Amino acid sequence: MSQGRIEEFRSDIIAISHRLHANGWVANHDGNLSARLDGDNLLCTPTAVSKGDIQPSWLIVVDGENKVIQGARRAFSELQLHRAAYGAREDISVVIHAHPPVCCAFAVAGEAIPHPMLAESVVSLGAEIPMVPYSRPGAESLSQDIAAALGKADVIILERHGVLAVGGSFEQAYLRMELLEHLATIAMNARIIGDVRCLPADEVAALSERGRPKSMPMRAPAPAQMTQNPGDSPQASAPQDVTGLVSAALKRFS
Repeated sequence: MSQGRIEEFRSDIIAISHRLHANGWVANHDGNLSARLDGDNLLCTPTAVSKGDIQPSWLIVVDGENKVIQGARRAFSELQLHRAAYGAREDISVVIHAHPPVCCAFAVAGEAIPHPMLAESVVSLGAEIPMVPYSRPGAESLSQDIAAALGKADVIILERHGVLAVGGSFEQAYLRMELLEHLATIAMNARIIGDVRCLPADEVAALSERGRPKSMPMRAPAPAQMTQNPGDSPQASAPQDVTGLVSAALKRFS
């Protein structure tokens, strides 16, 4: 994996950690984020830090045995959740675990978020939002249940625990979690007003035909013509004068 990609992951982990904290989706030392590197190595947040305070130098790299091989801090205890996700699907590049409060309200109630109730959520998240049954951390059944759930969806509820979101980039995984918390809030409010009406099965089938978006990296390298060579002058690579172009076009038609 290129150093540039690793630095992108590092930057995104910090940015998303701060967003999770600002949203109130984590408290105390809650939540953890990781990115798959080469082999079984993971770049991840360390244990016992607030996601609102985390800095780039605090991040660690762990090997396949979850031993810290880069960084001075300790690994978090919930790496099993992340390993289960990466083991389930090769297309998963990142994992975010957090405790969005409305999603967690459903999780502790042991009640699935009503889905699908909105067309947009079917297109973005698919037709299912699985709830993984509660298991004590470390139980083998937990990894198996997470793997099975991620075969159906990209964001899942962990009963009496929280939310796990995966993707090809941190932005993609974060947005999936954001949408799930939004849906949970809508469902909660709908029940106050009256009830939740899910979409008819034939409509869900039609909306699901394209399948949910793939977990692919969302950032792409700049096109070749936009890349400045070290020897290029600033003038050679600068955008053309838009005003001049418009003026020339008007003269042609005058």
